[in-house]
Amino acid sequence: MASRKFNLPNLLTYARILAVPLVVVCFFWGGRFDANDDARWWALAIFVLASVTDFFDGYLARAWQQTSTIGRMLDPIADKLLVAACLLLLAAGETIRGWALWAAIVILCREILVSGLREYLAELKVSVPVTKLAKYKTTMQMVAVAFLLAGPAGDKLVPYMTEFGTLLLWLSAIVTLYTGYDYFRAGLRHIAD
Repeated sequence: MASRKFNLPNLLTYARILAVPLVVVCFFWGGRFDANDDARWWALAIFVLASVTDFFDGYLARAWQQTSTIGRMLDPIADKLLVAACLLLLAAGETIRGWALWAAIVILCREILVSGLREYLAELKVSVPVTKLAKYKTTMQMVAVAFLLAGPAGDKLVPYMTEFGTLLLWLSAIVTLYTGYDYFRAGLRHIAD
């Protein structure tokens, strides 16, 4: 049983969770919040490596027939922790500001609400599988966050990188709303029963 907890797919998921404080440390290096260019590039590198593990943990678990209960539970949690921490950092550093904050709020609220719904439905022994669109939503969020993490540092290399990241954030917020509605519609059937 212990070997299932520490198989490679699960280790990749654990690594994604451990990446969250590392990304945060990049912005607080030296004891204060500082979203300078170096901090952004380091945060981006860690974030991209962590995001890539999201593909490989699921792929390897299925290919090697190493799926596990802990892996199924932690995989979406790891994604949500990584994206949520980055959105909060980007808002604190004002890369996400003004109306774009609403896109981040929509994403965060949906993730919390769907997690609560899943937990409630699990008590009823009801499984709500992750849809293909929800997987695309996660990918879209991660790409948007990557562009925004580069932010002003990235704008120096490729103009309008931040604006493109903000546009992707809005698009992912729209998809996030739709997938959230989809989950709640499926969940409400069981709640009504």
